[in-house]
Amino acid sequence: MAVSPPVADTGRAPGSGWRAPRTAAGRSIWRIAWSRLRRDKLAMASGAFVVLVALTAVFAPVLTALFGQDPNQPNYHLLNPLTTTPLGPLGGMSWDHLLGVEPVNGRDIFSRIVYGARVSLLVAVLATLLSVAIGTVMGLVSGYLGGWAGELIARLMDLLLAFPLLLFAIAIVVVVPDDALHLNGTTLRVGLLVFIIGFFNWPYIGRIVRGQVLSLKEKDFVAAARATGAGPMRIMTRELLPNLAAPIIVYTTLLIPTNILFEAALSYLGVGVQPPTASWGEMLATAASSGKFRVDPMFMIVPGMAIFLTVLAFNLLGDALRDAFDPRGD
Repeated sequence: MAVSPPVADTGRAPGSGWRAPRTAAGRSIWRIAWSRLRRDKLAMASGAFVVLVALTAVFAPVLTALFGQDPNQPNYHLLNPLTTTPLGPLGGMSWDHLLGVEPVNGRDIFSRIVYGARVSLLVAVLATLLSVAIGTVMGLVSGYLGGWAGELIARLMDLLLAFPLLLFAIAIVVVVPDDALHLNGTTLRVGLLVFIIGFFNWPYIGRIVRGQVLSLKEKDFVAAARATGAGPMRIMTRELLPNLAAPIIVYTTLLIPTNILFEAALSYLGVGVQPPTASWGEMLATAASSGKFRVDPMFMIVPGMAIFLTVLAFNLLGDALRDAFDPRGD
């Protein structure tokens, strides 16, 4: 005669709605980071502003058609013929010109800010992606393989970090002809800026990746993968790289604003994108060289605030991401 197993006394009658307790489900690092990030209202506001600037750059033609004019179209009738400064207060701000017009030529500042966002973000983002790609590969190889190859890459990083990047960028842009590589005009300048900024900035993230790899390659999961016969390439791509995603994402958000400032500095010095193509640095350079910002401060304040707010938003977002991915955080 079969004997049924004993039933635990739950203190509840059958059918009373009692349910067995559920086991707690583990959360991934991404879900934990997101839960921390969304509690940070300043970080969410910064992220929203970054998305807004990105959408502004993408939809620049639509925005200028709705709220502005052609960024290169002069409006001499909006200027005082004697002083060539905008008519009206705050640099000629009105419903037709939301941020006013430029002195001397009367070009719409809103349109130039919108198109300037496209150039500045394009250079910064592409240069950052180039830096991240090279730095990640070099850091992985140097940290995991070690030996003479790792030391050679590490010394190359030190050499590039000590390189006078600004002076080199100015020299390269000056000596490259205007029709190199079958490119010309804005396309050539943007390509040069992306290459110079991206190629010479990769050691920063390379050193971060190398340090993380030196720590991770001693972990048990790497030893287990090595014991199963996995080769160096598989270990670097399948085991180490996924664990590097968080610091890479954080550093990427912190590198973009640095590259925005670098592009603005080059354009301000006259070796970035050339007029009449708009960029935020070029607008600052035009305001400073003309001297009209003394009588029309908005000529310089508007592009300056665009750079300041965008860089601040990226930095705040990067700091928040770093705190969110930090396992020692609350």
